[in-house]
Order: sequence, then C-alpha cells, then structure tokens
Amino acid sequence: MGLSGAVLAIDAGNSKTDVAVVTADGEVAGTARGGGFRPPATGVEAAVDTLAEAVARAQEAAGHLPVARVSACLANADLPVEEEQLSAAIAARGWGASVEVRNDTFAVLRAGLLEDAAPRGVAVVCGAGINCAGMLPDGRTARFPALGRVSGDWGGGGGLAEEALWHAARAEDGRGEPTELARALPEHFGLGSMYALIEALHLGHVPAGRRHELTPVLFTVAEAGDPVASGLVDRLADEVANMATVALGQLGLLDSPAPVVLGGSILAARRPGLDAGVRGELGRRAPLAEVRVVEAAPVLGAVLLGMDAVGAGVGAYERVRGWFGCAAILAAGH
Repeated sequence: MGLSGAVLAIDAGNSKTDVAVVTADGEVAGTARGGGFRPPATGVEAAVDTLAEAVARAQEAAGHLPVARVSACLANADLPVEEEQLSAAIAARGWGASVEVRNDTFAVLRAGLLEDAAPRGVAVVCGAGINCAGMLPDGRTARFPALGRVSGDWGGGGGLAEEALWHAARAEDGRGEPTELARALPEHFGLGSMYALIEALHLGHVPAGRRHELTPVLFTVAEAGDPVASGLVDRLADEVANMATVALGQLGLLDSPAPVVLGGSILAARRPGLDAGVRGELGRRAPLAEVRVVEAAPVLGAVLLGMDAVGAGVGAYERVRGWFGCAAILAAGH
C-alpha cells in the first residue's frame, strides 16, 4: 500500500550530501547539497546535523511539502545496527511520516535498475572503497559489511593506492620485481624517487589524504603494459566479479538474467583493462548477468527507493529519471 505525500531523498557520502524532495508523481520540487557525512568521526547526532542543513534548504525550495517517506542512503551505515541507530536519529527530526535508512550502495543499485516498483539485481560500487549489495522485489537483500580488511575486503581507490605504493617501494629497493610505478608515483608529486615519496608521506609533506591521487596513475601505468600494475587491475576485476557472483548466488539470481550494476568513480570511469576484466570474469562465473554501468547521481537511487515505498506510478518513474538524466546508464558492450 502506498503512502500519501512527497519523498525526501538523501544520499550522503564521506565528502558530500545530496538531498531531493520529489512529489509522488515524479516532480523534483527542491534539491540541495551539503557537507560530508561521517558519523564514526563526529558521532551520530553531529552527522545528522550536517544532513539537517541540506534538508532544510531542499524543503524550503520545495515549499515545505508534506513528506510521506524519508529515503536515506548513507555512507558508514555498514551494519544493520548502524542503519537502525541512524534511522532512529533521523526519525527524531520529524522530517517525514516514515523513515528508511540503507547503506549508500543501495542508492547506486537502485539508480541502475530500470525496473519500476519491483527492482531486482546486484550492484558493486568501487570508489574510495568497495562494496556490493543486492535486492529482490520481496525485500530480501544481499550485502557485505565492507569494513575493510577486517571484513575480508580488497580493492577500492584507497586500497589500490596502498598496493601501488607497496610494489613501487619494493621495486626501488630490490625486494620486488621492477615496475614503472617506482618512477610514476613519485613523479606525480614532483619527486625523484620512491624514497623521497616515502619520506614525504611519513613526514606529512605530502598529506596522506592525497594518496588517492595515485590510483589514476596506477591505471595509466597498467594501460601502458606494466605487468605489476596490470596485475593489480586484474585482481580488482576478479574481486568485483567475485562479489557480484556471491551476491547473485545469495539471492538465487545465478540461473536467470539479472542486472549487475557497476558504479562508483573507478568503475564508472570504464578503464579499458578493468572494464574488460570485470565483464570477462562475470561472463565466466555468471553468464546470465546483464552488466550496466551507472553514471547518474546516486541520489536518484534514494529517490526511486522512496517512490517504491509511496506507490508511485510508471509515469512518475519516467519523469524523475528524465530530470536526473538517467540516460547515463550504459549497457554491456556499449
């Protein structure tokens, strides 16, 4: 049974928050962008305060429409208990009649599913980190904790940068095999050796937060044919395909056609080696998977999840996808 009223959609990541107020017929009435959402660093209430500032601006732009559903897809909501805590904190703000909090991977998943009201499929998101989620029309989901190495994860931009540094350091001092990474990584920062880069990182002359800049360097070196860099890209392709295959299996989707949505800055960039590797591994492990790359803003996924809950009609889905530019969903091979 649908709910009566608008959807207040929130997609909150570590660096930014996007908010949209959308009517039940798919009209975008107000939007706003706010700061990063980091409850592990700031605490839950302070993190929700950050959301509140952007929510207030979006609601003002929308003329304070009555909200039936707050659909919040949030970074750092990695465990069900964290979703429950954040849901309670958001409900206490009184932004809408009902609240649903999901991990932000579900926003990318829903944004990439073209099916209306009965979404099914799996998404792998690879940006700063890596995560995977899947869903069925009956509400069942597949997911991973995605807490880093402690939960068995490998990959993501941060992880790739660390691996590239490790291999480059060992190549320069002789413990590892030669790789062009030993020249390209320090050169990115205007330095002449890995020793100089290691020193600069250790002493803070190059802030640790800039390490993510090395991930595109890794891909460039891999695309030039460097075996060590190419090996890291191949390993990431294997990891992406492995996560998707496991999630498909958990949902019983391996034996029928099902979408596999690829999103996040690294996968959406469609680097040739990685893109081909993911598709090749999925073709071997899950031959019925329908691979899609989504470039649309993840807040679209939060909107669609809210529209699912309020019982929006087909025309509403088409209208809101058009507003967000849903043409940015690319099918396999295109």
